[in-house]
Amino acid sequence: MNGVLQSLRAPLFNPFYSCHMFNPAAFPVLRLFIVCLVLLYSPFCQADLVKTVERIKPAIVGIGSFQKLHSPPVNFLGTGFVVEDGLHAITNAHVISDLSSNTSKGSLIIMTGKGEKPELRNATIIALDKEHDLALLRFEGTALPAMKLGDAGTIKEGKLLAFTGFPIGMVLGFYPVTHRATISSITPVILPAQNARQLDAAKIRQLQKSAYKIFQLDGTAYPGNSGSPLYDPDTGEVYGVVNMVFIKGKKESILSDPSGISYAIPANYVIDLLKQGGF
Repeated sequence: MNGVLQSLRAPLFNPFYSCHMFNPAAFPVLRLFIVCLVLLYSPFCQADLVKTVERIKPAIVGIGSFQKLHSPPVNFLGTGFVVEDGLHAITNAHVISDLSSNTSKGSLIIMTGKGEKPELRNATIIALDKEHDLALLRFEGTALPAMKLGDAGTIKEGKLLAFTGFPIGMVLGFYPVTHRATISSITPVILPAQNARQLDAAKIRQLQKSAYKIFQLDGTAYPGNSGSPLYDPDTGEVYGVVNMVFIKGKKESILSDPSGISYAIPANYVIDLLKQGGF
């Protein structure tokens, strides 16, 4: 097998072809290709992401709970992003699960701005899609810049995207962080029962019926990234919502030894949720 691989590589990586033996000027098409390749990997390819991040950052919000008598009064829960009229935000259903079923956990808020003292706004749950781990919130105050949704059905494996959120919450202040991520796979997801004894024929059929495809990313995400928008670096259009991180060992190792594998819910389910919420 090694011999086969070596023979396949030989024409491309022949050590006997020295630089002075090859004249690019004699091959105008190849010369153009080399120029394009250099430009592709130059710093200019980052220009669009720089502009996009600057444009979308005001639409990235923190999701949390507020209890006036607690110290600190604000408990950071996850990330969200503004959509539609600028007064609604999308996040993961699991981010607000405690607040949706237990008012003693405090009131739901979103956080906007940046720095040590972000602006806090009261929020309410408008619609939930627990199957796809999505939630639509409405918040008070003036409208914020909103992100546009793209067609997740057009995304292919190998597509380079980005996501922005608050990976470690407000530990170092309220500053959104951006990571690049490649769609490494588009794979079915099935959320199993807690143990095998809870499975019967009816539940197995339901699991098979409810299986849907999600994006597997090669980007490193952390718990605070839950609800972060996964978007096109050029246009800023949202194609997914980060919702899970693969953990190699124990839960405690997620910060010290991240797996580099994350998952995101395709944005077409966000569109369905918005329709459920009246949009």
